[in-house]
Amino acid sequence: MSPETVTAAAPALVKTERTQARAKAARNRKLLVLGSRVALLLAVLGLWEWLARAAVIDPFNFSMPSKIWDQIHTWVVDGTAQGSLWEQIWYTLYEALLGWVIGVIGGVLLGIALGRIRFLADVLGPYIKVLNALPRIVLAPIFLIWFGLGPASKVASAVVLVFFPVFFNAFQGAREVDRNLVANSRILGASNRQVTFQVVIPSATSWIFTSLHVSFGFALIGAIVGEYIGATKGLGLLVAASQGTFNAAGVYGAMVILAIVALLAEGLLTFLEKRLFRWKPAEAGSAR
Repeated sequence: MSPETVTAAAPALVKTERTQARAKAARNRKLLVLGSRVALLLAVLGLWEWLARAAVIDPFNFSMPSKIWDQIHTWVVDGTAQGSLWEQIWYTLYEALLGWVIGVIGGVLLGIALGRIRFLADVLGPYIKVLNALPRIVLAPIFLIWFGLGPASKVASAVVLVFFPVFFNAFQGAREVDRNLVANSRILGASNRQVTFQVVIPSATSWIFTSLHVSFGFALIGAIVGEYIGATKGLGLLVAASQGTFNAAGVYGAMVILAIVALLAEGLLTFLEKRLFRWKPAEAGSAR
């Protein structure tokens, strides 16, 4: 190999080595973060278990991780007083998902509409602000009276909790669209419909996805609160039944199951967001 060839290949080799070094550093950092998370969780659970067994905290009121695990294992193997554990999970998940979908669709449609039509925003704006100021959790008993003990009352509770964060993000996303981009579209002859569907909605998508991460948790809260107040099935009823029998392990066990469901939903949303927004550049801190 001639000296000229070696000289020409040197920058490419250095660039490849730097890329490999960055990838290795990123993998090491991910492993460090994951290991730290696991260590922190184990430390908290171990401390909790020790404090309960040493009677530093009351094990009857605070329970302990081993009892919570035993309770979840019993539910998985033997079921609950209300039926199979999987049936309770599916019932709550069905209510939360249906309420989430309805709330998201309503929030996006109304948010984009009010963001695009100023007259509509001026008319409906005060009413939406008043409704948003209401403590929406207290509407759950009203929905229970209106719709009964079935899933409809829980879906309604989930809808009102999901709607507002999605609406405000969609509204703000529609208002924050680059005016120069809209003006250029007008110059090219785009109609109002084309501007809305080809400029405004794609620009507001990142705002909307931001609200989706939070709103599914709100949907679960709405379903759980509705079930806690009155239901025939669901994890909220499981919490209420455990509380009624002073079973702290059962309350914590239902909370653990809810946390797992919420984390799985968050992971799915994050995956979909990355697939949809592959064109977006990575954040500056993500490569560190």
